[in-house]
Amino acid sequence: MLVLLALGVSALGGCSSLQSSDSTLLGLITPYRIEVVQGNVLTKEQVALVKPGQNRTQVRDILGSPLLTDTFHGDRWDYVFTIRRQGTEPQQRQVVVYFDGETLKSIQGAESLPAERDFVNSIDNAKSSRSPKPLALTPEQLKELPVPVQAAMPASAPEGPVRAYPPLERS
Repeated sequence: MLVLLALGVSALGGCSSLQSSDSTLLGLITPYRIEVVQGNVLTKEQVALVKPGQNRTQVRDILGSPLLTDTFHGDRWDYVFTIRRQGTEPQQRQVVVYFDGETLKSIQGAESLPAERDFVNSIDNAKSSRSPKPLALTPEQLKELPVPVQAAMPASAPEGPVRAYPPLERS
């Protein structure tokens, strides 16, 4: 009985050692992870278009619909964005928009937003080292290429049957 218990504990301990800290199995296999995107992507350029004094419709047209609207806090819209992509760091951002009645009062959290290009670069998991390099030949390789043969152009009129077509319209 004691032997079976020891064997079971060692087997479970072995299973936990198969999973390494970098989410790979045995250091070789990386399981597929679903890409999860939630909320609205907000950038500095979008938020710069929003000015205090604009109404709710104008703010919604620029930033999109908020992820959270609270019935108990009707003058507050929460824009939350999270993304988890394989090969990149997870990101989470939150912007809170405050209204005074129907007009925009202030925006909180906009200072931490990235520019659009920075955001695209942060989620791009394609490595620059993987990009194909353009093909180029050395001068020696260019000299070794065969010279293309140019077809001689006929100096006379084209050969073939001459046809007389009837007129398209009858007169």
